[in-house]
Amino acid sequence: MAKTEVIKFDKLPESVAELEAMPQASMTNPFEVAALVVAVLCHYEKDAQTCIDMINFLKGPQPLSPYDKQFLKDRLVGKYYVPRSYFAGTSPQNNYQPTMPYTVTVSDNPYSYQQENYVTLWLKSSGADSPRQIQMRKKGDQWFLWQNMLLPSIRIPAAEDPWA
Repeated sequence: MAKTEVIKFDKLPESVAELEAMPQASMTNPFEVAALVVAVLCHYEKDAQTCIDMINFLKGPQPLSPYDKQFLKDRLVGKYYVPRSYFAGTSPQNNYQPTMPYTVTVSDNPYSYQQENYVTLWLKSSGADSPRQIQMRKKGDQWFLWQNMLLPSIRIPAAEDPWA
């Protein structure tokens, strides 16, 4: 049976120190780590390098490669609304403005745990028709970001849609 967890943040992290101070940063719950990835990706618009530093914290012993950094830039520049689309209350019509507190719903399914020490989780974007995947890898008692598949294109915000 599928499990779903709702993760709430009163504030999004703006530095590695703020991220480390968050209760979810213990990294013992893969659902919380998945939600932290969304929270961290939202910072790319303000400061790409700090966002990368926070993602590297979530990745643990394997930091982002130059390819991964370029991929983030390609997917986020001009599309900063994509990570916000995973928060509750967002929609293309409200330009992906989340309700407070920031809330992310993360789910697994019967196929999430097919590989030992890995879990594939699912997050729903309000701008996409189907949930998107994120994969975590376990080391010791902690879970780290392994594969981020949350950044494909979604419906553009109404404010940017010339046909709206």
